[in-house]
Amino acid sequence: MSPDELVYLGVLAASVPVGFLFRYLSSSVKQVASLFLGLSITIALCHIHTLHSLVTVIGTWIIIKSSWRHAPALSLSWTFLYLLFFRLVTWFDLPQPTPFANAVQLLLTLKMVSLANEVHSFHVEKKRDVSSFAKSPVIGGLSQEPSLYDILSYSYCYVGIMTGPFFRFQTYMDWLKQPNPLALPSWEPCLQRLKMVPVFGILFVTVNYYFPLSHVRTDEFLNQNFFFRLFYMVAVFFVFRMRFYSAWCGAEAGCISAGLGCYPEKALSKPGGGPSVNYSTDPSTEEKYDFKTIQNIDCYNSDFCVKVRHGMRYWNMTVQWWLHHYIYPNAPFKSYALRAGWTMFISAYWHGLHAGYYLSFLTIPLCIAAESAMESAVRSKLGPTGQNVFDCIHWFLKMRAYDYMCMGFVLLKASDTINYWMSIYFTMHVVAVGCIIVAKVLKGGRRDGKKGEKERINEEKTENVKTGQKSE
Repeated sequence: MSPDELVYLGVLAASVPVGFLFRYLSSSVKQVASLFLGLSITIALCHIHTLHSLVTVIGTWIIIKSSWRHAPALSLSWTFLYLLFFRLVTWFDLPQPTPFANAVQLLLTLKMVSLANEVHSFHVEKKRDVSSFAKSPVIGGLSQEPSLYDILSYSYCYVGIMTGPFFRFQTYMDWLKQPNPLALPSWEPCLQRLKMVPVFGILFVTVNYYFPLSHVRTDEFLNQNFFFRLFYMVAVFFVFRMRFYSAWCGAEAGCISAGLGCYPEKALSKPGGGPSVNYSTDPSTEEKYDFKTIQNIDCYNSDFCVKVRHGMRYWNMTVQWWLHHYIYPNAPFKSYALRAGWTMFISAYWHGLHAGYYLSFLTIPLCIAAESAMESAVRSKLGPTGQNVFDCIHWFLKMRAYDYMCMGFVLLKASDTINYWMSIYFTMHVVAVGCIIVAKVLKGGRRDGKKGEKERINEEKTENVKTGQKSE
């Protein structure tokens, strides 16, 4: 493990016991302590680069105070433009930010855009209440506009300061105002989330030792046979998954120990978004609680779901919620494929400026188009047994597609990514395009194509109802 990874591990490990201590604090003390601890971690690891995050926060506060009506669009423009400056600071003879500063800046960008949208919704609902003389049943809305102190304490809250998960400002305020934190579930869900972390960690270290990423960039690797080169991406993506499974499960455990994101099951909470229905607690009955609001990874479904588009929903789930609510609905396109492509482009930009991110993320819409076409042209015409066989093949190809795209994500450079893809003859691009062509041949007419698109839209609506997301 690299020194940076050891630091991340130390922060994650310390956040779990510290979280249990925060359950004993009052609301006001908890707010001060979480701000002080988070800001101390940021300054200790980011040094002078802490100013980048502070400028982002102050800029967002000014936008909210000066123009709440346009705050969502202005905050998105402000934070994303500042991300560009942040990544190009060396052009201005400024020091290169540390990886820790980058992690803080990424999460802060999500928080500030979400905060601006929450404040906008608060003012819209407030005006609606005044005009209708009745309180609107807004779900998870703010009760008042946050002060600068509230925004700073939310921005630098120690929970997930560098590792996530993303959570909304309202989730943070609900955490501060919990009436009896000690009565909420603690040890059991925390240990449940941590139980697989040692396994993920051991697998990460072991497989990474035998299949180091650096080997891909050597001439020796390119001289290996095709099947070895093809298999290598499977090993690399396995290492990639084990690394993030360990980190995100540990980060979730830090939230659980502190009680952040704990809501009654009847609130039907969604990762990142929090409660999706209005609810009230009944003191006379024993409530069941969950931590779905801060769930960032579903390891099982991420690996074993069948479709490419479903795999994204179980990976970095809180960020996927953010993209689906703040980027996808506002895409400057109407078609599903173009809106998905736009969302993937924004996601790539958020991750960084390395060409590998864009090559990887912009391959996803092609894979989604291929699987949708084959489902319409082939799967829909098969019986139960045939559909099961189709799903098994689909799952295998989905995993290979993610293996393939992961190489761009970790190699970063366009030359390294294209050299690797070229060494395996752009296999997954060829398979995806081939599936689309075969599906068009098998469809046999425009009517079937429309029917397939309608089936896809209906499926999307069904999935959105299940996950509590907005349907298109």
